[in-house]
Amino acid sequence: MMMTTATIKKVVSCQWSVVSWRKANKGQRTKDKGQKGMSLIAVMAVMTLFAIALLAVAPAVQLSVQREKELEAIRRGEEVAGAIRQYIEFYRGTKLPDSMDDLLEGLPQGTKKRQILRPSAAVDPLSEDGKWRLIKPTGQAFINFGKRVQTYNNGILPSSPSAIFDRFALPLVNIINSQSDSEIKEADEEEIEDSTDNTPFIGIASQSRNTSIIAYYGIENHSKWIFTPLFRGAGTSVINPRVGTPNRGERPNQNSQEQRNTLPRNTRP
Repeated sequence: MMMTTATIKKVVSCQWSVVSWRKANKGQRTKDKGQKGMSLIAVMAVMTLFAIALLAVAPAVQLSVQREKELEAIRRGEEVAGAIRQYIEFYRGTKLPDSMDDLLEGLPQGTKKRQILRPSAAVDPLSEDGKWRLIKPTGQAFINFGKRVQTYNNGILPSSPSAIFDRFALPLVNIINSQSDSEIKEADEEEIEDSTDNTPFIGIASQSRNTSIIAYYGIENHSKWIFTPLFRGAGTSVINPRVGTPNRGERPNQNSQEQRNTLPRNTRP
């Protein structure tokens, strides 16, 4: 069958339309790919800027988290110190607690027990296992802490909260007064030997040996913060704006406009 001229023109026209559509569609696809490529580059740029911003604020966030943990450790430690004081006063100084369970069980009150310590305070937020170190009244850590408090309080060793505690404090006074700062530094490693269970204790400390952000009695190391009813001066706990900078023995300036946090130290739990 012979194709007419009109039919041939129609076929050619249709083919040309198909070619034109393909060319147009190809251009559109190329344009779409280009737009997608630009969008991907923009997303990657935003993600890069976000990552840089995170890296910039990460140290500040880490310091803030660490500061809150230290403040919580001090709050819990002070609560344990208050429980130790109640325990010793209840037994008129004839008995010390042997474990945290002694404090958690409370004190006899008629047919019941009087709670003197919350379970949350029995957990050290700075140590991995949550256990406090139990500080013996004759341990090197306790003696060194007393010396540091004396230095912080301008050479004055705070008196005992009551006469009941004199039997634990008086034997240490001569030792503390005879120790120099160099002897305290040499005995630093001996301070970590205290047990975490089953030993008569008059205070607690963290197992963490990290440098602290907050200075507690001028002390900037977690393991050397001892929470005890003894040696409680009228100083303050001050946030150290320069981590790692010694400020041992400094007295906080109450009129200073620096950004710092103070915790009352002359109030007993």
